[in-house]
Amino acid sequence: MAAARKVRYAVVGLGHIAQAAVLPAFGHAKHNSELVALVSGDRKKLAALGRQYRVPHLYRYDQYDRCLRSGRVDAVYLALPNHLHESYAVRAARAGVHVLCEKPLALSERECRQMIDAAGRHDVKLMTAYRLHFDAANMTAVQEVGKGRIGQSRIFQSVFSLQVKPGNIRVKRRFGGGPLWDIGIYCVNAARYLFRDEPVEVFAFSANNGEARFREVEEMVSATLRFPGDRLAIFACSFGATDVSAYEVVGTKGVLRLDQAYEYALPIKQTITVNGKSMSRTYPKRDQFAPQLLHFSDCILNNRRPQPSGEEGLRDVRIIRALYRSAETGRPVALAAMPAIERPSRRRVRTKPSVKKPREFHATPPSQ
Repeated sequence: MAAARKVRYAVVGLGHIAQAAVLPAFGHAKHNSELVALVSGDRKKLAALGRQYRVPHLYRYDQYDRCLRSGRVDAVYLALPNHLHESYAVRAARAGVHVLCEKPLALSERECRQMIDAAGRHDVKLMTAYRLHFDAANMTAVQEVGKGRIGQSRIFQSVFSLQVKPGNIRVKRRFGGGPLWDIGIYCVNAARYLFRDEPVEVFAFSANNGEARFREVEEMVSATLRFPGDRLAIFACSFGATDVSAYEVVGTKGVLRLDQAYEYALPIKQTITVNGKSMSRTYPKRDQFAPQLLHFSDCILNNRRPQPSGEEGLRDVRIIRALYRSAETGRPVALAAMPAIERPSRRRVRTKPSVKKPREFHATPPSQ
């Protein structure tokens, strides 16, 4: 593998995110990454996308293990429903195939540990697909906060909301649906990379407007995370409110704000206000998925540990599980201290031009 020039990928799961972003990203990652296989339960989708992207090897889900054993793929990009991540990742690891997995890494700490342990036992790489760790706007925000541009950071506040269509997989409990798992995780992760620390206590409320589409999952969640130094991160995420994707870091001297902070299909605007004076910069829409592929392939080819790691994914899952426990009991939940971990930074940023929105087959965006 060390002598190979490109890492050969199978993309597993061909829903909206795979078709809108992952498959087109291979065009910007061809330096060290090659799309050679697709895995789906939809034969027509496989045939159509196989032709569109000239992918030579097509497999149904019941042929996944055959794909792993074929010798044709070195890595998988898992773009599956949340509840399938652990099973498909462990099977890949056992076959000696590297795993790049969409967030959330899994739906419990136990499942995350199974994935991490399997990767370690079988000497394969495991990476959580946090695309914003390679995004210039978000990582510049990390840099500005870190160098004290707004003084000492005290408050993180964020809203991430959209209107999810009835029947979408994101509102089905058995698939790991719900706004915390799907979009609240971005707020949790952003608070962690901006504060450069882990929360020590969390508290959450859930709410539901009673619409039929929210029979199985909550409509929205409001959460507070207490960090060392008595810093607070406060956010709300919702599947029943208009599109908002923004955060602010409030410091002792100023405020840093990102609008469209978590988006991949829109420009991101950063505004820093200090002493009543504001400076803004707009980061154009970019391909946020190709940088993940380039980094992961580089780690495979050069035997480096990928970041964000499986441990990074586990830490967010731990927090989300604690938030759900808090919402259920109406009480704050304390979190045990965690050892230091490598944090994302500006040096990881890789900039690639935006991709043209492709035609999608049997897949639709989640929002109305």
